[in-house]
Amino acid sequence: MKHLKSLREFVAELAAVGELQRVDREVDWNLEIGAIIRRSYDLRAPAPLFETVTGYRDSGFRVLGAPGGLSAAHHPLARIALALGLSHDATGRDIMAAIVAARDRAGIPPRVVDASSAPCKQHIHRGDDVDLFAFPTPLIHGNDGGRYIQTFGMNIARTPDGSWTNWSINRMMIAGRDTLACLIPGPQHLGIIRDMWTRRGEPMPIALALGVEPGLPYAGAMPLPEGVDESHFLGALFGEGIEVVPAETVDLLVPATAEIVIEGHIAVDETVPEGPMNEYPGYNALERSPKPVFHVSAITHRDNAILPVVAAGPPVEEDHTGTGTMHAAELLYQLRKAGLPIAATWFSYESALHWLLVAARSDWHETLPISSAELAKRVGEVVFSGKAGFGVPKVLLVEDDIDLTDVNEVVWAFATRAHPEHGEVHFAAEPTAALSVYLSEAEQHSYRAGKVIYNCLLADLFEASRRPVKGNFDSGWPPEIRDRVLGNWHAYGYR
Repeated sequence: MKHLKSLREFVAELAAVGELQRVDREVDWNLEIGAIIRRSYDLRAPAPLFETVTGYRDSGFRVLGAPGGLSAAHHPLARIALALGLSHDATGRDIMAAIVAARDRAGIPPRVVDASSAPCKQHIHRGDDVDLFAFPTPLIHGNDGGRYIQTFGMNIARTPDGSWTNWSINRMMIAGRDTLACLIPGPQHLGIIRDMWTRRGEPMPIALALGVEPGLPYAGAMPLPEGVDESHFLGALFGEGIEVVPAETVDLLVPATAEIVIEGHIAVDETVPEGPMNEYPGYNALERSPKPVFHVSAITHRDNAILPVVAAGPPVEEDHTGTGTMHAAELLYQLRKAGLPIAATWFSYESALHWLLVAARSDWHETLPISSAELAKRVGEVVFSGKAGFGVPKVLLVEDDIDLTDVNEVVWAFATRAHPEHGEVHFAAEPTAALSVYLSEAEQHSYRAGKVIYNCLLADLFEASRRPVKGNFDSGWPPEIRDRVLGNWHAYGYR
């Protein structure tokens, strides 16, 4: 594992593998940056680093777009893999294995370093010097309700008794020079902690760290159990604690190498209009509603700070790669803990996280002599029972001969293996996320809707010697013919 300890180390690694595009031409924060980021997702182009932003030419501040987007075909998961300490050409299964292995290890707490040497303390602003508009925060989408400074940072909050610190990603929109409008859903861990402070009648201390070391947003997206500190999990992944320093005006520890840290309190009952802002299902948002206010008491930042920005929308962007990767790993961990013969899990990024893919070991029927329908039922009972599967409406259950990260193979398996009449196992009125556009108004408000497992398993339908085998290049020709074709590929005239 290679622990990249700052966003700048991550940027250097991206540049080394051709996954960074420095944009020297001046670009406008007003929609142009957002459109370029969106286009980079669509083309799987390198992550854009905007060096000169209209209105901020002399500030030295920069913007990094698409920090967790997909990459070129020869290393599509490079940004995810590098952030999690792996080689840029790591596979999806490599990534899952590393995360699940860390999940079984004891957490390692952060290490406090001297503030005098912490890059995030190079500039400190308090009181009247606080100005959120000093940063080149883009208006990302044409229908956004404002400029969203928090799209890929860490919200850091702690319970009143100090027993649990939560690190999470929830959007925040600039409401004024020293105020933010915050999305804080009640069922999420940040909402649970905020409720503890509200019941005491006290504003919740909070720090927003932007441009953090690249593994932290993934740890923040991990659906760990209530009471577990995400920074400790990241320590387990890398075998060492992350570096932190005390904040200036709140009793919290913040990442020492963060590009920007915004400190303050969430008001007890004060709100401000927020939204609309596009979300992971991929459709333009329309609603604006009152949200909690974050009163900023201090801002610290590095020289020439870099603001990471996500342009949420249709797949594939960081809502899909970050949340999807970490939720799939947690579900793999849970399925194995339940004693099920599961080889792999993956979220289809292209499905906007609406398809969880689960691969049973090819010997599942010999290991667990039950029907595929019964195995599908057991998988659903695990997946749909907790936080990690809260947002999962549909599961495709296949054998391990399918590469879950190859959308073409997944579509082929779904189309050819799921029986149209009895290939589904239904679960009624399960807890669910409310953002899927097909949900009724009642389902959205109740957070309950039907879910389904699509049974694409074959092992219980055939004797072992007669089970269907893929007729692809690897399975359909003898090794000597495959070697000859590969060896002569350029000789045939292909380039």
